[in-house]
Amino acid sequence: MKFTYGYWLNKPGVENADAVQIREVKVRPDSVYLYAVPYAQDVRAMGGPVLEMTISSPKQDILRTQAYHFMGSAKKEPQFELDAEARPLAVTEFEGGLSIASGKTELRITKNPASFTYYYDGKKLTNIGDRFGHAMISTVKTPEGPFMRVQMDLDIGEKVYGLGERFTPFVRNGQTVDIWNEDGGTCTEISYKNIPFYMTNKGYGVLVNTSGKVSYEICSEAVTRVQFSVPGEKIDFMVVGGGDGKAVLSNYTALTGRPALPPAWSFGLWLTTSFTTSYDEKTVRSFVDGMAQRNIPLHVFHFDCYWMKENEWCNFTWDEAMFDDVPGMLARMKDECGLKICVWINSYIGQKSPLFQEAMEKGYLLKRPNGDVWQWDLWQAGMGLVDFTNPAAWKWYQDKLRVLLDQGVDCFKTDFGERIPTDVVYYDGSDPELMHNYYTYLYNKCVFELLEEYKGKDQACLFARSATVGGQKFPVHWGGDCSSNYLSMSESLRGGLSLCLSGFGFWSHDISGFEGTAPDDVYKRWAAFGLLSTHSRLHGSNSYRVPWLFGEEAVDVVRKFTNLKCTLMPYLFSAAVETHNTGVPTMRAMVLEFPEDIPCADLDRQYMLGGVLLVAPVFTKEGDVDYYLPEGTWTNFLDNRVVEGGKWQHEVHDFMSLPLMARENSLIAIGADDQNVEYDFGKDLTLHLFALKDKASADIKDMYGNDMLKAWAQNEDGKVTLKFQGRAENLKLLLRNVQSVKDLSGATAEEHELGTLLHVNAGLEEVTFQF
Repeated sequence: MKFTYGYWLNKPGVENADAVQIREVKVRPDSVYLYAVPYAQDVRAMGGPVLEMTISSPKQDILRTQAYHFMGSAKKEPQFELDAEARPLAVTEFEGGLSIASGKTELRITKNPASFTYYYDGKKLTNIGDRFGHAMISTVKTPEGPFMRVQMDLDIGEKVYGLGERFTPFVRNGQTVDIWNEDGGTCTEISYKNIPFYMTNKGYGVLVNTSGKVSYEICSEAVTRVQFSVPGEKIDFMVVGGGDGKAVLSNYTALTGRPALPPAWSFGLWLTTSFTTSYDEKTVRSFVDGMAQRNIPLHVFHFDCYWMKENEWCNFTWDEAMFDDVPGMLARMKDECGLKICVWINSYIGQKSPLFQEAMEKGYLLKRPNGDVWQWDLWQAGMGLVDFTNPAAWKWYQDKLRVLLDQGVDCFKTDFGERIPTDVVYYDGSDPELMHNYYTYLYNKCVFELLEEYKGKDQACLFARSATVGGQKFPVHWGGDCSSNYLSMSESLRGGLSLCLSGFGFWSHDISGFEGTAPDDVYKRWAAFGLLSTHSRLHGSNSYRVPWLFGEEAVDVVRKFTNLKCTLMPYLFSAAVETHNTGVPTMRAMVLEFPEDIPCADLDRQYMLGGVLLVAPVFTKEGDVDYYLPEGTWTNFLDNRVVEGGKWQHEVHDFMSLPLMARENSLIAIGADDQNVEYDFGKDLTLHLFALKDKASADIKDMYGNDMLKAWAQNEDGKVTLKFQGRAENLKLLLRNVQSVKDLSGATAEEHELGTLLHVNAGLEEVTFQF
């Protein structure tokens, strides 16, 4: 929200009172209290406005500021579930100010004129206030009501990322962003997943700790500042230090929650019925059998909305006209085809649903202020919304889903959760404006906790569309309704990279687009991209997405890249475990992996899948692709071609290929099974070694996330030593682009089309050789 008109003037009707001088400081055991006034003179004054602030640290390297104009709000506010603790602060006073530190993150405060300057490990991060008389923290009166405002400096060349899954330009500079969940597809500025957290390429992040609407002006109102404002009389924000993007995300997710570890089966290929298409058991089985007949591995089948009767969403009951033997059908799909089963749900109950009357009578639906059930006709006729602040409604909703789990369902697509009304009354009295964004958290948490209870820890999986802070704890999330063209493919990737810089670890999208039907070339290009994402789903709106409808080459493309993903599972799932443990996403923007490489700051058409594989999707029918390689020696994983980095590359790829580049000094674990995603990763494992110039390592987990095998490689003047710890059966090493070795011990060698293949001796002996 903009409050000013140019440099000197406020907009009509806008008055601001800034924290110009800090008049009083009180140091407490785990916080510092500040009393600030809007004038610089050393005088006694009566009345206000004045601002009171408290500085604290909820986690190491995070500094929190809570600023109030008025403290007497009676609103019941939903609170993000933070793993916060009262931490002691290191406070040092100096003439005219004080320093407050948590770990390596430091806040230096000057009293008059008041300013906040943040540092990490002695390096300046950002500043609030007093640069050429600019405002510090302010209370602002407007015709729309009161607001609290903060402005933070941006340095020359500093770039802002995140704020959720956004499909606008990847770098947020120059944008106005409102944190308000809405259903708008992937081609507009509104977003399904709004997260009031941003990070910059200077190695820090900022969380505005409210579930309500936050308005950001990022180099838009003040061209060298990020401004954020919230309606009301208080603001709560946290500066997250770390020094680089990975550490910032690790610190942020330590506070807001690490991504749960999705089960290994969820990384396989998902196929759906599509949305408005006609389908019954015969149709579904023709899809499943068609994939098997074409030797395309399939791991999850999803039933979209019409598994229930029309206009009864949700009744959580299969449409008997289409599916007359549900337990038998699901058992056959699971036992004969080895599939996991997903079904579509949302938190809305149409009036025609047999559950509506029950939910209404028991008080399980949101109500209007006059006591009526809140209803409208958009989406489902006369639909109401489940009130998850009511513990009885929470349990009731879970009980309905539990019946489906008993039938054989394995996971749920938790669709919607964005169009949450504000003219309602919640069971627990929560403020409806503040519940609008928070509703999705309760909805997805309710379903995810049921799955964890029923399936076990690390076996729960959603396919969720909406999210807020903390939603990363309930994976997986997908990008929503995209169109079937290259532009939408590109905007989807932008949104995914943005989400993964907002604390989320895993992300998916509708391969070939949701709206409309893609041309064959788009389907094939998108399939390669989709199967090199963490999660891969073929899904559409009014047409099916089975590959043979897009030509025989599409069948070959889907088969090849599904086979590839299956063999990548030891590497990919180990990266997922790292995400679960650290908060660093599996799908990474280039700026996250290469923060010092200046061109990487803007790249949004390529990404790192884990730490050592670079993926550059092809967005053209002809196969032209431009991508950037950071410094070093890179090897195309598919064709073994070696390329020197530090520059842009232009290539042309057929539909069976794309730039999939392995970083130098990388040791990539490749499995022997190209049909399944759940298997013994340690059996017949091959470690691919790329351009070893000094050191490489791999920490490989099994399909349950447990330690399985650690490997280290070192090159000292041409003598290579490899050591192993853990378990592997028939372990092999593939030395990419190495034609022969000398003085080999601990293994036997044979020629391979990609280099030299070493068979490690039983007992995982140390392997040494000379290049």
